[in-house]
Amino acid sequence: MATRPGADGQPALLRRTVLAPVTAVRDFVDDVAKSSPARLALVTFTAVVLVFVGLLMLPISTRSGEMAELSHAVFVAVSAVCVTGLTPVVTEEYWSAFGVSVITLAIQLGGLGILTLASIMGLAVSRRLGLRQRLIAAQETKALRLGEVGSLLRAVALASLISEAVLALAMFPRFIIRGEAVGDAAWHSVFYSISAFNNAGFTIHPGGAAAFADDPWILIPLMIGVFVGALGFPVILTVALHLWSPKSWDLHTKLTLVTSAALVVLGALAIGAFEWNNPKTLGDDAAGQTVLETIFAAVMPRSGGFATMDLSEMHQSSHVVLDMLMFIGGGSASTAGGIKVTTLAVMFLAAFAEARGLEHVEVFGRRIPPATLRLGVSVTLAGATIVSVATITLLNLSELPLDLVLFEVISAFATCGLTSGVTEQLPPSGLYVLSVVMFLGRIGTITLAAALALRERQRLYRYPEERPIVG
Repeated sequence: MATRPGADGQPALLRRTVLAPVTAVRDFVDDVAKSSPARLALVTFTAVVLVFVGLLMLPISTRSGEMAELSHAVFVAVSAVCVTGLTPVVTEEYWSAFGVSVITLAIQLGGLGILTLASIMGLAVSRRLGLRQRLIAAQETKALRLGEVGSLLRAVALASLISEAVLALAMFPRFIIRGEAVGDAAWHSVFYSISAFNNAGFTIHPGGAAAFADDPWILIPLMIGVFVGALGFPVILTVALHLWSPKSWDLHTKLTLVTSAALVVLGALAIGAFEWNNPKTLGDDAAGQTVLETIFAAVMPRSGGFATMDLSEMHQSSHVVLDMLMFIGGGSASTAGGIKVTTLAVMFLAAFAEARGLEHVEVFGRRIPPATLRLGVSVTLAGATIVSVATITLLNLSELPLDLVLFEVISAFATCGLTSGVTEQLPPSGLYVLSVVMFLGRIGTITLAAALALRERQRLYRYPEERPIVG
């Protein structure tokens, strides 16, 4: 009896041989997902970064037609996927049109979150999410309940596409008015809308965002894109669903909006006070332009990375303000980095409650559990440790001053992209150090810790309580 092709014959054996690597990868992903969704996030982001390093190493990616230096390719790939914006080379001069397209794709994928994008694609195909996919998506989007993940994933896609489309449409006429051809204006509008909403901070105009310092029709859309992108997808979803009923907003949304607005206002006042009479930054500008640039400078440390002035010429007091704003960053589950604004809010509220002698931390009629405070302290300490170690390392690898190196390291950790010019002066070893800092900042200190932890340990006993002297 003849063997039927596709059953037990040679075609079936050939199919099994060809699909063996795919099956092995799938089984590996399943095993990692079962053990820890956070570890899967770490593995996936690493794999995606390596893919973009390979693409940027292609001769077609550079204007010279030669293979890019490995340190440059690694750094820019990490910076793009981690939506940071730091770069050791001038983007529009070093990379070809293909290279810039690769960077743009990396920004988009990094902004959405690789795992979020994968979940969205699975949702579009199957119209539903399994339990494991919901757990993975919840890890990336920080959804509070598994039932919210499907809605949140749709919000991720819609919020990104709609926001980027609105920003592109807002800037397109202005690029035309500035004298650009229709094709160039369309491309620049799309690129800057993606870079702004994803808080990437990459620019492709000579001089960067400083080329638009006197153009509010470009600066304002960039500010709005960065601010909205840094709020976080859960906040965007909540506001979109309950726009006219703020009382129904959850605590996370209220804390994020209030703290974000307060940081922008306080940051603008501080930067304006320190730079108003500085002729190298804002001192020679007209009053209206100065106010706009001051607000712009206060919004960008949320993780935007665009700058209309030479940051190396700013007063050191302004550097300290920007350091603090960058270290705080934006909202949780957003395209921003840093320890996040809700972490700052929780710690501030805990200190306020302690000063008043209150037993519980309360705000907006809600009580914050002690576990949240412990998590906030852990995130802050982990972030401070990363920044400290990286700063000491770079100081030993270069002869640059402390304030500039610290500024650059915090910008890398917060995936912000503001630069004092240090990145361009670092040796390859220094670029690799900053690449690691950007990677850790994007993955998140808690996610990284969970990815490296084999399992949670629970004790079946408790020691007697005793309070040490604090303060």
